Amino acid sequence: MDVVWLATVAAYPILVLVVDMAIRVLAVIYIPRNRRPQTALAWLVLIFALPVPGILLFLLFGSRRLPRSRRRKQREINQYILESTEGIEDVRRDNPWPGWLEPIVELNRKLGAMPLVGGNTAVLHTEYEKSIEAMTEAVDAAKKYVHVEFYILSFDRTTVRFFDAMRDAVDRGVTVRVLMDHVAMLRSKGYNRTKRKLRRIGVQWHVMLPVQPLKGKYQRLDLRNHRKILVVDGTVAYTGSQNMIDSSYNKHGNKRRGLHWKDLMVRFEGPIVAGINALFITDWYSETNELLLRETPDAGRVSKSRDAVDCQVVPSGPGFEGENNLRLFNSLVYAAQERVILTSPYFVPDDSMLYAITTAAQSGLDVQLFASEIGDQPVVYHAQRSYYEALLRAGVRIWLYQSPTVLHAKHFTIDDQVAVIGSSNMDMRSFSLNLEISVMVRGANFVKQMREVEESYRAVSRELTLDEWMERPVATRVLDNVARLSATVQ
Repeated sequence: MDVVWLATVAAYPILVLVVDMAIRVLAVIYIPRNRRPQTALAWLVLIFALPVPGILLFLLFGSRRLPRSRRRKQREINQYILESTEGIEDVRRDNPWPGWLEPIVELNRKLGAMPLVGGNTAVLHTEYEKSIEAMTEAVDAAKKYVHVEFYILSFDRTTVRFFDAMRDAVDRGVTVRVLMDHVAMLRSKGYNRTKRKLRRIGVQWHVMLPVQPLKGKYQRLDLRNHRKILVVDGTVAYTGSQNMIDSSYNKHGNKRRGLHWKDLMVRFEGPIVAGINALFITDWYSETNELLLRETPDAGRVSKSRDAVDCQVVPSGPGFEGENNLRLFNSLVYAAQERVILTSPYFVPDDSMLYAITTAAQSGLDVQLFASEIGDQPVVYHAQRSYYEALLRAGVRIWLYQSPTVLHAKHFTIDDQVAVIGSSNMDMRSFSLNLEISVMVRGANFVKQMREVEESYRAVSRELTLDEWMERPVATRVLDNVARLSATVQ
């Protein structure tokens, strides 16, 4: 008995050593495969420092691919879009049509299937509650269907009229479909109240990317659907950065600090609405197995106005092979001839985007970044700050939007020609892990309106200087740099 026990005790360290070495060797072989070097290195550092916890975390969060069935459905929708889109003939390649734009349009088409379509109108909504009012009025006017898709959709004092509008639409025979992200809703105050309200008003609703292992529904926890979409009758669409929730996000901590969110939404009419609706159709199909392509929505009316804009939807996320939004952003920054003005609440770029932005600034272009003076997510906030020195040294002007407002808008403009607006942050999470929507808009008048929005930000922001930044406390610098390391673990 004693001999067996002693042998077991003697063998235990050897077994631990063998398992430890096996984990390390397999990690070196497997983890770098099809990953960015910095991402692979971050995972390897974690696993080599803490082999067992590290490998468990990798098994939970290491794969950024959606389940195979979801990727198949995405390919089916892409093929449908390629075969059935309209409005391409309405693109006006008039002067000034920048020569650099054509290959970017083709890149977007290959990556996300959506074409550039002309004859659209685009109206900006810059005020939080007025934006919700406008979307409510659109639902009030619905005759056939309403498609609602938000990362967060909450029934509260700010959104009550929107929910009433959905109820009234159902009562008059309009089909109302609702999608909301499962994990985001679980983290939001009032989720159960919102579910009860949706049931009472009779809409068809589902959660997106549910984490329900007992029901056989599971993928990596932080693969989320971050899109914000409203489509009414196939003729009107809204998209942008705003969730359907009170501007405080109903969090006690936010209210205590006086935080509220500032967003930007766009109302589109014209052929582009079909492209935005195609993303809703994709997400609905993924969650319900119900394909809505047999519906016959009204065709988006083509605008003949001189202010009509050309638009291209660029979907992105782990359902696609490439990082569509990152490729679009980088291509446009490198194409810029005069100025690049970026707005992102969470700015944590990968190396390629950092090089694109700093190269533009070092080449003499006017490059500016709008970000918030205050952050609502500490790790991301400090990770973002770790990039400021490199940006400032390259010549990027950084504007910090004054607290207690969190500037949550997500957009950028290139020269006086092109703007991109949507749900995508300029961070590695939006590039690799989130399902996002971006819309590229070409039109001088629209970009002029975007410039006015940027100027309104500038009026309530302060410019950060390199001298000021270099005087921040050492402890803060260390915290920023440590937070930056976490951004690469994907």
